Amino acid sequence: MKIHEYQAKEVLARFGVPVPAGKIAETPEEAQAAFEALGKPLAVVKAQIHAGGRGKAGGVKLVRSAEEAYEAAKEILGKVLVTHQTGPQGKKVEKVWVEEGSDIARELYVAVTVDRKRQCPVMMASQEGGMEIEEVAAKTPEKIYYEPILPGFGLQPYQARELAFKLGLSGTAFKNGVKVLGKLAECFTALDCSIAEINPLVVTGDEQVIALDGKMNFDGNGLFRHPELMEYRDLTEEDPKEVEASKYGLNYIALDGNIGCMVNGAGLAMATMDIIKAHGGMPANFLDVGGSATKEQVAGAFKILISDPHVQAILVNIFGGIAKCDVIAQGVVDAAKEVQLDRPLVVRLEGTNVEKGRAILEESGLSLETAKSLDEAAEKAVAAAKGGAA
Repeated sequence: MKIHEYQAKEVLARFGVPVPAGKIAETPEEAQAAFEALGKPLAVVKAQIHAGGRGKAGGVKLVRSAEEAYEAAKEILGKVLVTHQTGPQGKKVEKVWVEEGSDIARELYVAVTVDRKRQCPVMMASQEGGMEIEEVAAKTPEKIYYEPILPGFGLQPYQARELAFKLGLSGTAFKNGVKVLGKLAECFTALDCSIAEINPLVVTGDEQVIALDGKMNFDGNGLFRHPELMEYRDLTEEDPKEVEASKYGLNYIALDGNIGCMVNGAGLAMATMDIIKAHGGMPANFLDVGGSATKEQVAGAFKILISDPHVQAILVNIFGGIAKCDVIAQGVVDAAKEVQLDRPLVVRLEGTNVEKGRAILEESGLSLETAKSLDEAAEKAVAAAKGGAA
């Protein structure tokens, strides 16, 4: 789950990371009032979307009066920002964050994420703050410093000092920087984050170290431990199909292809997408109904696939284990009849009660194709999506 910058700063502040004062605004009038309430000669009006690169896309404006704050918010609100993280469709700005200006002496980068190679969280830090870290990693990887965070131990004080030293901090800024690094690592671990990033982390003229920006994503599998975080969820920033899938307890990720996939098991889903591509097709989604899917979940999954206008054909690939083939087949039939299926459907069943499942499909009266192997199913689905026969 992703959250907005202003929400990330609220979380960081709870853990003791200094952040600039600011107020959220959903109208130009609210932005004007926010500037007046902050009482500073300089402020920044920042678009709030779940993507980086907002400044380059015109989503960040410096303002020096309440009137300028009004005009900046008027320009940004309702605008569709296209950045390197939004994709060509962009994201519409529904709210802005009006934040007091800061006396910036230096800009740094720091983040905690999961390093799969090291098999543990790792803190990354660089003196190249304010830049896209991917660009730094590609062109000057030696400028990024790493410290592993061992589970059960956390970021040790000597590691924070080592990173602060490599960031070129000294004196009061060094002490403040060490504290911020420790608090960021503590926040990452305590809240089951998948990433906690501050870019830029700035050193001010009076040697304070503050989070001028914040990005925070949470591991969905850990959210049951943090129900308070669900208040931060912004459904307008998420794919409607993914929101609907979450209601059924399904694992769904939208992709750019035209073959809808419904599979039980993440590994089988990945294999299904791979073989679709091997036959020249493109999957429209990753959808795992799980090993113990109910008829209701299957019906819900089917409705989500049908709701995608890009889907030209649907491939259902089920290996019956805990979720029996006849249950899956009945769910497919019920959903197809309910939504009045108007696209080609290919179904491959194997495993527990497979013969019962195939019988249900054959007797359904639906116009569909069956397959006994994954290779055959993918070939038929790709041909159907292209408007031909396998």
